[in-house]
Amino acid sequence: MRRRARIMMTMAAALGLTVGVSGCGTDSGSGAKTTTLTVVATNYGDSVHKNSIGFWDRVGLAFQAAHPDIRVETKVYPADEVDAKVAALVKQGRAPDVVQTDSYAEYAAKGMLYRADELLSISAQGSFVPSLAQAGQVRRVQYGLPFTASTRLLYYNKDLFSRAGLKPPTTWQQLLVEARVLKAMGVTYPIALPLGPEEAEAETLTWLLAGGGGYTDNSGSYALTSKENVSTLKWLRSSLVAEGLTGPTLPGKLNRGAALQAFMDGKAAMVNAPLSLMRQIEDSTLSVPYGTVALPSRTGRTVPTMGTADWTIAFRSAGHREATGKFLDFLYGDKYVTQQAAEYQLLPVTTAASAAMRQDKQYSKLWNGLDALGNMELYPLSETNWSQVVASIRAEIGRSVAPGGDPEAVLSSIGKATRSTS
Repeated sequence: MRRRARIMMTMAAALGLTVGVSGCGTDSGSGAKTTTLTVVATNYGDSVHKNSIGFWDRVGLAFQAAHPDIRVETKVYPADEVDAKVAALVKQGRAPDVVQTDSYAEYAAKGMLYRADELLSISAQGSFVPSLAQAGQVRRVQYGLPFTASTRLLYYNKDLFSRAGLKPPTTWQQLLVEARVLKAMGVTYPIALPLGPEEAEAETLTWLLAGGGGYTDNSGSYALTSKENVSTLKWLRSSLVAEGLTGPTLPGKLNRGAALQAFMDGKAAMVNAPLSLMRQIEDSTLSVPYGTVALPSRTGRTVPTMGTADWTIAFRSAGHREATGKFLDFLYGDKYVTQQAAEYQLLPVTTAASAAMRQDKQYSKLWNGLDALGNMELYPLSETNWSQVVASIRAEIGRSVAPGGDPEAVLSSIGKATRSTS
């Protein structure tokens, strides 16, 4: 989710602000030995007034109150800095005890991480949404503990749809017909299609799944050049793009941020977007009336929904397995899982928190996302070459739907990255 929550550096992060009480050795006044856990986390906020430091502060202080022999020292960094900070610490031989970020496979493959069953209680490990727990595995062993999840929904402008007498589409043919109507009304972007380099892998996977394909096959192996994937991109090129229904900017030049802004400005009638767009709209002075539905599939049948997740991992090198396990059991209590999801318009990662939020009307805007939790397909994060594949998708996928584009050739070119090793 890092890529769905790009943020400016907060003052606190810039200063290296630590959350909780740092300390090591002997606790003055008691003589008891104190273990200090170091935590590096991602900031999901978008300003100094709304950031993740407060969340980690609450967790750290509450945990320390319950476990006075364990101190928690947390540093929160902007989403685009976390990986570099952690890599530098690992290189220096000072890997944090716990890291909360968007990947885990590289460190797991090198044997640097604790397994989930070495850290969590049986009840805590069994509480995760099954699809997320499975996505955190490398060779069927779980190393990545899901921390947050999100999905993509189709946002539509209620005013524009009402004026045109339209209902949210459920099939590609219906979407095509309605996009034509919206274009005839003068809508700039009947449906925005951001396949620019900012986060093309998310938009691409959303459409591939809707067309019956995806990045991998049923065995989990890469299947970029499947006939379903080629057919999906041909339809986007020949139907939506060729008729000018995706707006004046070619998809390969349109970044996610620009597409979401066009929707908030009332210039786009439809856009695929993460749940966090709800928060952006609420925080904005703009008041676009919107609804959300699942992206229409080719035939209208139910297909897997594109999902993303961020992870918590624990490094072995510090040797604080028992203390780390206690902290993670505490972190994954329903209270904090729900708080994190609700504050940032994300999805809870445990079944109990998900069920509770689905029954609570104060979370009604998240219900469509919650309904998709059990049928999400995530990126193939267990593949250590996924970062190379992502880079190739971002650089090339836009060409596949451009006028005269060759989807099969582009997918074949991207497929070369699946044969690389990191």
